[in-house]
Formats: sequence, structure tokens, C-alpha cells
Amino acid sequence: MDKAVKLSIINMTKLYSNGDGVRNIDLDVHGGELVTLLGPSGCGKTTILRTVGGFIDLTDGDIQIDGKSIITLPPEKRPSSMVFQSYNLWPHMTVHDNLEFGLKLRHIPKPEREARIADGLRLVKMSGSESKYPSAMSGGQQQRIAIARSLLLQPEVLLLDEPFSALDAKIRLQMREELRKIQTDLNITVVFVTHDQEEAMMLSDRIVVMSKGHIEQEGSPRGIYNHPASRFVASFIGEMNFLEDGDGKQIAVRPEYVMVRPGGDGELTGVVRTIMMLGHYTEMTLDTPKGLVKAYITAEAAERFAKGDTVSLELHTTHEYRAEQSQ
Repeated sequence: MDKAVKLSIINMTKLYSNGDGVRNIDLDVHGGELVTLLGPSGCGKTTILRTVGGFIDLTDGDIQIDGKSIITLPPEKRPSSMVFQSYNLWPHMTVHDNLEFGLKLRHIPKPEREARIADGLRLVKMSGSESKYPSAMSGGQQQRIAIARSLLLQPEVLLLDEPFSALDAKIRLQMREELRKIQTDLNITVVFVTHDQEEAMMLSDRIVVMSKGHIEQEGSPRGIYNHPASRFVASFIGEMNFLEDGDGKQIAVRPEYVMVRPGGDGELTGVVRTIMMLGHYTEMTLDTPKGLVKAYITAEAAERFAKGDTVSLELHTTHEYRAEQSQ
């Protein structure tokens, strides 16, 4: 990416009293880029986000936006804005007053405040809701208002901490699509935190996979999916089969790269354990001498097989890892 660096996290360390935290984090986020911090609970992704937002102090290192250190600034003085999982709307204020509050703090003149509020509501498809209270809105509507409130501040970097995890599946999918459209239309820089790998794959220009306080791998969704750098990444991103290969090695292969054909005359044979139709494709599980294998095949191909059949497997696009590598 040839755009200038907007956010730099430089050798950043944040340690808590129990020794948990993150160590030696280096990350650049470019202007107009959506970067997702992805990993299981406790891996440090939210710690990084909150240090950028100013809600947690660093132990060591620096954070810069547009080349200027921001670590001495309180959250309200930083050129960033954060959207939380729990919306954080003032329950006693109307939508209009929730949106206006931050603009007042920044001494924005009233005519400009009103114009920004109208634009923000239009952007998140909530025009006409100015007089509503949060308690009268659904979770998805409240999250739209929370996002609009952050966008009204025109931040250099928008920080999103698992903003859709409390929503039901259909609304979550819709919100992802709308966020991506807003982000690309406005060309804003976003750092997004999630533990949902599907969400990360769908939204991101770049994914940073984290484990136990450090970065395991960073790259495009396609790059990380096709070329996982460690066994942890291979197991965390998408479905993956791990087959024992002797000498302390494991072969990893995605289910879509397992080719199944009738008969047991291949190099690797198996017995069909289950066949499950999942819409436009079918998931098949197979018992093999190297362990249980999952394969994705077309619904048409699945008609050739039945539970208990002996089959041959061909493995394409495989990866090799040490069996003792951490998972």
C-alpha cells in the first residue's frame, strides 16, 4: 500500500500486575486502511486498542498519529474516537443530544453541530430518530448511533472494539456490510477488534492475528488464509485438517483441498463417517489412518457416496508444521 502511515505503534508494551499484557508490538496502519486485530479472548487485542484510544497507559514504547506522539494526551484530546461493544450511549439523552455532546465539548458552533448530526444520521440510515431515547431502539440501532457519534468527531483513526458481537447474526452481517461501505466511502482509517475470524475476513484490508500478547502474523485476508505462518494461525483462521505425518510433523490441509473419490486404491484411504449437506456444498468426514479428515465437496459429487464407503483421498495445497508447535 502506497498511502502514508496514519497510525504507528512502536515497540509498545503494556504489562498488568499479573504479568499479562502485550510486549514489543510494532504496527503501522495506513491512511484509509481497515486493519483488524484478531485473536482469542485474552490475546491482547483490546489492550492495544485501548492504549491507542488513551484509556490505558503504556508500560513502554510509543503511539503516533500522523507522526506525532499521542501517549501524553487524554482520550478526549486524541485524534481518535472509539466505539465500544456496549454502545455507551447516555440513556437519559435523546439521540440528538447523544450525538451533540462530543461536538459541544469540542466547541463546534451550533449550526455546524446540527449539520454534522443530520449528515451522521443519514450516513447510518437513522434519519428521523433525533428525539428517540436509547431504550426505545434495538441493539443494532443503538450501535448505528454509537458509530455515527464517533464519525461526527471526524477522527483521524476510528477504533472499534467488537462493536457487533452483541447483535444477532442477521443484523451483525448487515452492520458489517454497512460499516465497510461507510469506511470506503469516507476513506477513514479504522482499527477493528474481533475474535470472529469470519468478520475479520469479510471486513479487513489487513488482518493482524494475535496470540498470548504478541503478533503471530499480519497480512491480507487471502494471504493469511492461504499461507498461515504457524500452526496457531492455521487452526484459528478457517477450517483446517491436521494429519500426523511422523517424525514430529503434521500435514495441514483445508477441507476444500481434500479431493475424495470412490474406492480404496489411493495413497491415503478412508471410510465415510458422515455426509452433511450445507447449502451449496456438502461436508464429509472421513476416518483415515492419519486421523479424522473433513472434506468439502459439491452436492452433486456427494450423491456418489454413502456412510461406510471406502474412499481414496488426494490432498492439495498442504502446509507442514511441527506437531509440538503451540496451538
